Amino acid sequence: MTNVKRIGVLTSGGDCSGLNTAIRGVTFSAITKGWEVYGIHNATDGLFVRPMRYQKLTMADFTCPYATMGGTMLGTNNSGNAHIQERADGTIEELTDEELNQRFKDGIKELGLSALVVIGGDGSMAIVSKYCKMAGISMIGIPKTIDNDAPGTDMAIGFATAKSIVADALDKLDTTATSHNRVIVLEVMGRGAGHLALEAGIAGFADAILIPEVSYTYEGLRECLKKSRAEGRKHALVVVAEGVKTPDGKHSFATNGKTFGGISEYFATRLQADGFNVRANILGHIQRAGSPVVEDRLLASQFAVKAIELLAEGKDNRVVVHQNGQITDMDLNDVLKISNTPVDPNGEMVKTARSLGIYVGEK
Repeated sequence: MTNVKRIGVLTSGGDCSGLNTAIRGVTFSAITKGWEVYGIHNATDGLFVRPMRYQKLTMADFTCPYATMGGTMLGTNNSGNAHIQERADGTIEELTDEELNQRFKDGIKELGLSALVVIGGDGSMAIVSKYCKMAGISMIGIPKTIDNDAPGTDMAIGFATAKSIVADALDKLDTTATSHNRVIVLEVMGRGAGHLALEAGIAGFADAILIPEVSYTYEGLRECLKKSRAEGRKHALVVVAEGVKTPDGKHSFATNGKTFGGISEYFATRLQADGFNVRANILGHIQRAGSPVVEDRLLASQFAVKAIELLAEGKDNRVVVHQNGQITDMDLNDVLKISNTPVDPNGEMVKTARSLGIYVGEK
């Protein structure tokens, strides 16, 4: 066993359910080994600001409600601009790359950390890994994303809860769709991946599911809904992943011009013009919220225990992953060589949807 005695843990990127479970797992597993754990606030920003923002974590910190809450008790940051930091008096300072490197190194030294566990995406891990190398400490990554497209792992923290939330929303929308003989188009998150839309759509008994990985035609969607109506079903549920493009190859964006948002309105408008009674719904950030379901609690706990085991073995620059039903690990550099994992257009989930009569684009 190495001499790792005091470690840090932080969350980075967008939040999701299961992060507090992972923080808890890291803390409990490390303390069981006699180590100390420090939670860094607001991703790496907690080490960049002065005074630093952090807390020593104990088992008592996870007495309810934190153990079962969504979000992250440590805070996070996905702005991508660490150079802009807020001082204690509320004023802003702009730091150079050299200053960021030095502050990170000084912060690690002041806290006496010998390793850092990063719960985030592969991009966050790559950035923090460079800082850790310059500071001379080890880094272990734990993947999380509701999109479930993290490279190298079959599952990531947050996905199971998010798809449960979407499926529950579909259950609720089905009742109002039935009451008013409506087509309801539900837009869900996922960026450029359709895992969330596809799996939740199947579980929520959708009539059509549109995802970025499978081509579709508007006419195909319209004919699916017409056929359903002709067979006596007066309402329908359509699930659309936010990254789906319009038939002319354009993305719909929210007002900032960067974040996907609004593709559901596009389909609602066209379907309404074709005689359907339609409402569009954008589920939004509720998909990131809520108490984690059992699957996420188990996965987060397993990932956390594996991360501490890797540090105890003297490993560095590794990412904990779930592959073929097993918890294992990969070198971060190998993970970064793999692109994000999209839905397989010929995979079992797409086949399942089509076999159930769900329109999932063109074969």
